Amino acid sequence: MTDQLPKIYLYRRLIQAKLFIDKNYHEPIDLNDIADEAYFSKYHFIRLFKNIYGKTPHQYLTQVRVENARLQLKKGLPIANVCYAVGFDSVTSFSALFKKITSRSPANYQQTELKRQAEMQQSPLKFIPGCFAREKEWLRNRNFQ
Repeated sequence: MTDQLPKIYLYRRLIQAKLFIDKNYHEPIDLNDIADEAYFSKYHFIRLFKNIYGKTPHQYLTQVRVENARLQLKKGLPIANVCYAVGFDSVTSFSALFKKITSRSPANYQQTELKRQAEMQQSPLKFIPGCFAREKEWLRNRNFQ
């Protein structure tokens, strides 16, 4: 039991750092800020974080920022506003990184998602799996298309 306590303590500190990223991704945080939150030296912290989460703290921060950017782009917000709202400093670097991660530019992603949302409004049945629609007998109701 006593040799488990240090591991649990380390895991809690790593989780604390991850939660710090999740909460403050939109702020200008860096590795020093995150490592300080977990009370580790930055090199030790990078190694431990990567062992637990499978990516470096910087990679995780970037992932969180891009995921939040996706959500905001789906709302139709201007790309520059989204860029700064999720913590990037430059629209150019944001666009390049977004494309690298998603294989689509922010403008293309937004256009595709807004079109998809409009299609969902027009024909919701197209976006419901057929097996589920048959089970609910929605396919028999011709008003639901």
